[in-house]
Amino acid sequence: MDGLVYMDAVITPNRSLSQRGFVVLIGIVTLFNCVAAGVFLSMGATFVPVFLGLDVLAVIAAFAASYAAAKKIERVLVTAREVRVVRETPSSSEVIWESPTAFTRVALEIDEDDIVHGVRVAMSGRHASVAAALSPVERADFARALERAIYDARRG
Repeated sequence: MDGLVYMDAVITPNRSLSQRGFVVLIGIVTLFNCVAAGVFLSMGATFVPVFLGLDVLAVIAAFAASYAAAKKIERVLVTAREVRVVRETPSSSEVIWESPTAFTRVALEIDEDDIVHGVRVAMSGRHASVAAALSPVERADFARALERAIYDARRG
C-alpha cells in the first residue's frame, strides 16, 4: 500500500494467562488429580485414575488451542487509496478485504441495549467482519476510529 497510512491497527486476542501461570495451573490440576487418584485407588476404583489423567490432557489441549489462537492477528490498514483487512498467523497471511476508501463504509451490529456485537467494513453489498477479538466497548471505540480514518483518508 502506497501513500500516507491513516490507520494501521493490529488486533490480537487477549490471553490473560501467561506461560508461567499455565505451568502453575497444570501443576495444581495434576497434583489434585494425583491425590484424588490415590484416594480412588485405595478404595479399589482402578479405572478412575485413567479418567483423571484424561481430564489433565483435556485441560492441556484446551490451553494449547487457546495459545494457538492467540498467535492469529488481524491488521486493518487505511490509506487514501484503499482499505485492507489482513489476517496473519506466524506462517501465513491472508487478505480478507480490499476496497477503495472512497466507497467503503463501517457498519455496526448493535442490540437493543446499545451493545456493539460486531463491526463490518462494507461496500456494494459485500462485507467483512473485523475486530471480533475485541470486547463490545473496544469494538465501539475501534469502529469510531476506523470511521474517522476513512473520513480523513477521503479528505486527504
